[in-house]
Amino acid sequence: MNYPEPTVSGIVINKENKILLCKSHKWNDQYVIPGGHIEYGEKMEDALCREVFEETGLKIYDVKLLGVQEFIYSKSFIGKKHFISFDFLCRTKDDKVMINDEAEEYIWVEGKDVLSYDLGGYLRELFTEYLKKSASEKYLPILYNYVKTDKQSRHS
Repeated sequence: MNYPEPTVSGIVINKENKILLCKSHKWNDQYVIPGGHIEYGEKMEDALCREVFEETGLKIYDVKLLGVQEFIYSKSFIGKKHFISFDFLCRTKDDKVMINDEAEEYIWVEGKDVLSYDLGGYLRELFTEYLKKSASEKYLPILYNYVKTDKQSRHS
């Protein structure tokens, strides 16, 4: 039986306040942010730290939950998957990125310019919501692409 796959991803910001984007063949050669699957028994923040390090060689800190998205059979991913993604905002002191085989290239971009890139998956929505927040609100969670079912509405 197939189940939704819990994943994490991170908007990684360097000391110049630029955002890391990686171009990935898994996402139709579009730009994405580092992330991946949460392993059984692993905390979400630990999974994010592991995935970012595996994919970029970067160590992160100041990890904050930013949003939750559900994404079912997206045409922008190479396979037929159902992901529930926990999106985080985090920082790194490093600038030297060592991408693994999940990405072909990387770029550090200004936040104001991020929407001008060819973004994969649900990133356009994530960055649009992120950029709407004022600097003082950036760490408040953004929960979107979530619709209550009738069953949930009766119990609220």
